[in-house]
Amino acid sequence: MPSIQDMSDAIKHECGIALIRLLKPLSYYQEKYGTPYYGINKLYLLMEKQHNRGQDGAGIATIKFDVKPGNRYISRYRAMGSSAVAEIFEYVQKKFAAVNKAYPEESKDTQWLKDNVSFTGEVLLGHLRYGTHGKNSIESCHPFLRQNNWMSRNLVVAGNFNMTNVDELLQQLYDLGQHPKEQADTVTVLEKIGHFLDEENQKLFDKFKQDGYSNIEISAQIAKNIDVAKILTRSAKTWDGGYTIAGIFGHGDAFVMRDPAGIRPAFYYQDDEVLVVASERPVIQTAFNIPLGAVKEIKPGHALIAKKDGTVSEEMFRQPVEQMSCSFERIYFSRGSDADIYQERKSLGKLLIPQVLKSINNDIKNTVFSFIPNTAEVSYYGMMEGINQHVRDCQKEVLLNRTDKISDEELNEVLDLKPRFEKLNVKDAKLRTFITQDADRQDMVQHVYDTTYGIVNDHEDTIVAIDDSIVRGTTLKQSILTILDRLHPKKIVIVSSAPQIRYPDCYGIDMSRMSEFVAFEAAISLLRKNGLAHIIDEVYQKCLASTTMPKDQVENYVKAIYEPFTDDQISQEISRIVKPHNLNAELEVVFQTLDNLHIACPNHKGDWYFSGNYPTPGGNKVVNRAFMNWMEGKNVRAYFSS
Repeated sequence: MPSIQDMSDAIKHECGIALIRLLKPLSYYQEKYGTPYYGINKLYLLMEKQHNRGQDGAGIATIKFDVKPGNRYISRYRAMGSSAVAEIFEYVQKKFAAVNKAYPEESKDTQWLKDNVSFTGEVLLGHLRYGTHGKNSIESCHPFLRQNNWMSRNLVVAGNFNMTNVDELLQQLYDLGQHPKEQADTVTVLEKIGHFLDEENQKLFDKFKQDGYSNIEISAQIAKNIDVAKILTRSAKTWDGGYTIAGIFGHGDAFVMRDPAGIRPAFYYQDDEVLVVASERPVIQTAFNIPLGAVKEIKPGHALIAKKDGTVSEEMFRQPVEQMSCSFERIYFSRGSDADIYQERKSLGKLLIPQVLKSINNDIKNTVFSFIPNTAEVSYYGMMEGINQHVRDCQKEVLLNRTDKISDEELNEVLDLKPRFEKLNVKDAKLRTFITQDADRQDMVQHVYDTTYGIVNDHEDTIVAIDDSIVRGTTLKQSILTILDRLHPKKIVIVSSAPQIRYPDCYGIDMSRMSEFVAFEAAISLLRKNGLAHIIDEVYQKCLASTTMPKDQVENYVKAIYEPFTDDQISQEISRIVKPHNLNAELEVVFQTLDNLHIACPNHKGDWYFSGNYPTPGGNKVVNRAFMNWMEGKNVRAYFSS
């Protein structure tokens, strides 16, 4: 039987996209905004404001309209590392500065710039990469480019996605006679769209050839008449996954498509100057200084299509299903400056109050409330609101419902009851860069977090610290709890604003291995302790048998691992697992309930991390494969069958 491997607590962010379509000539932006580089400057803003989504690579691509044959019209630049965005735009800006210096007069002419300088196109696409299981290399950074001498056959693609049925999609490419260079969902998406783009081009070529057009005339006719929605419909027919995919055809048509369940987010804004699309709503608001209501969401199963002639439409390419937008996106991955997400995170903190009060026996006086930086800060504000409301209610109860006169001493005691909200945890980000060698890691990781001394009363106070989520629990065990224990509290309560993360993601985030989840470790431990280890083998056999079944008949058999136990039992076992052996304080770990998650995020029902209810058939296939990989000791991606 395999053991649970010790892994980092860090969750890899999903990727982010940014697309800009300039709807006016470059000269317009030069005259109105004083710069011909308006588009590239806005692209930089959109990407930097989404920087949390891309930590190990980034890339941009631009396409120019109506360029004479023999001249480059597609520009692309990609970079690796946490400073990839800055590196890319420094490269572009240096190029612009060199041109302005060498050609001071010519560079005032926007047409000359377009004819002679790269990254001055009308369509601009940016991508922020956070790798999942793929190699961290330039080749794995989006945008991807499929080149052809025919302008309308060129394709640039970037996306935020994972496909659950990569095996199936690859086989379809083989059946078409293609020979993809690697097994990756990015390749399957690029080549699938590329194949139907080629077919559409050929069909139109044959039609206009028959009508007597010359080859040069045909190229223009293809560009004008190409049916983007049809290409996307045919391409995405068998895709199973969560995705927001942006693409540009070489002649200038652009699109952004969103999966039928709306798993991955996509927002857009359009006026008479520009069309802009991004993974997060507030970045559009900030970059273009527009109100909340001006930003729209691309509908699930639809593609936002911008034709070269400037026509913009939203067209269905797959029948939408029940919307299952990812709730974990709201809790953790988004920046949180979105108006709705901010309130949802506060609500998550507030809804935990009954559980928190129970864990401290309602002893507000001897409790210090805090949070674990940085993403838990907003839910902490919600917890503060809830605790303050509770104290006020208690004060009203005492003062309004007494039949006898209250003494001054008692009155002062009631009125003096004030919750203690303090910043106890300080994240020392600079230190993390030194944690490289395994030999040094254990000692160094203990000091990733520091604490504030002199606030907690020795052996009297309870510390309540809220976190956004608890995945592996390693950082808790190795750093946070150890450092908090130095304050000598009577008890430490760690509160997760998210429910127990029990199941892998398969739609865009690096969480496809069962060994990553302390909740899974706890359930396995409880099964073995309670003489129920046979369930582990039974689940494995069911998963094994399901590999030959049609995916729409496959169930999530891993749910059986958790079924014998209550949420509280699993939470108690998690408390035991993450407790350092030398911790002196009592420890309790409290998790958000699934019901409260739905109350806080009513319009984002995608809860498969917590419930195991996947919105696509491929999700069940992936979770079963992930369990099999764990049983077989394979630390690999669960998207492939081997």
